[in-house]
Amino acid sequence: MERTPLTGRWRLIILSPEEEDEIAAQLAGPRWYQAILDILSVEGPPRLVPPTDWRHEWVRDTLRRLEGGVPILQRERDLAPEWLERGPNDVPLPPPAEYPLRPRPRAAEYVRRFCEMTCGRTVPPPAHAIPGPPYSLVIVDKPDACNAFSYGFGPDGGGGVVVYSGFLDQVLSKTTPSEQMNPSLSEETSWWKYLFGGFSISPPDPPHPVPTAEQTSELAILLSHELAHLILSHHLETLSSGTIMVPAMMSMVADVVRTLLFPFTMLFGPFVNDAVAQLGKAGSGELTKIGEYCTSTSQEIEADVVSARLLAHAGFDARQAVSFWENRQNTPKTAECSSSTQSDDPASEWILARRIMGSGHPVNELRVEKLKDELVRWESEKRVAQRRMGEEARQRPSLGIF
Repeated sequence: MERTPLTGRWRLIILSPEEEDEIAAQLAGPRWYQAILDILSVEGPPRLVPPTDWRHEWVRDTLRRLEGGVPILQRERDLAPEWLERGPNDVPLPPPAEYPLRPRPRAAEYVRRFCEMTCGRTVPPPAHAIPGPPYSLVIVDKPDACNAFSYGFGPDGGGGVVVYSGFLDQVLSKTTPSEQMNPSLSEETSWWKYLFGGFSISPPDPPHPVPTAEQTSELAILLSHELAHLILSHHLETLSSGTIMVPAMMSMVADVVRTLLFPFTMLFGPFVNDAVAQLGKAGSGELTKIGEYCTSTSQEIEADVVSARLLAHAGFDARQAVSFWENRQNTPKTAECSSSTQSDDPASEWILARRIMGSGHPVNELRVEKLKDELVRWESEKRVAQRRMGEEARQRPSLGIF
């Protein structure tokens, strides 16, 4: 059990350090691009936007700007006076998180900390370095897909973001920039030529419009959400729950139920035994959906909350994220890692899970509500801290020169 950085949510990841290192090694460097290529190739060879395309450079520069806020999440308490000094017309900054961003601790660190505390000695915090930035990036030329997803874990580009061109087209279509610029060349092309040389690459674009600050802000909101998934290691959590915890729990429950029902199935023959087994499989599938629904919902809400911090530290207005997600509640089609395995109506797969869990609101509405609550909490904590500082200043005795 561990607390998720920045939010403090308890979670259980049943993966050894060796298994985590193996996952990171399998995705490091160009291997991440190959893994993404395998995912995207389920529906046929993907059409990719090359790094020389101005859209790729725009997304890459915005992603790098957001990555600059990741180290700040480790030392928010050092910036405490700054977030209190923001006025009503300034872009708000979040209060320092109770659980700063830290890499996931190793088991050896827990043992060492326990030994030091047993001996009554102070445990110095270990040197931390967040693995990941700079993250990898791929843009898929798919106008009918309007979303993005993150994938991976570990340093050396082992994690990254995939953006679909349909989202960029939607953002750019809202306003018409007046300025024009010529496409420039990018240096990040070596792995692309090596990995994606056999797949169709979109040709370079002619002189293009310059994205406005509002358009870049909308792009940053989506990228910060995916970036939050990466820095919180949600990929490891999903992998642990989906492939280890849930199947193991279902297997144990099924064994206990079949043991309890064995006297009845023995009397009524193999037909009843087979019917019980089929019923158990159906129930196991629904319980698996419930587990996936809870994990996915909590991770999406958590990514929204953390993305607001990333936006604020990168110089964007996190309050704009509320209207962004409200406008995207009615988006007809979104991109998935393997859309061929998804139903036409993804929400229909979670109807039973939502009923059992007592959820009467769509996930998107719940996410917007939680994001609004987080921004309100920023302001309330700011007022409380300012009031406390004012009281301390009044209680401090005045100093004079005699």
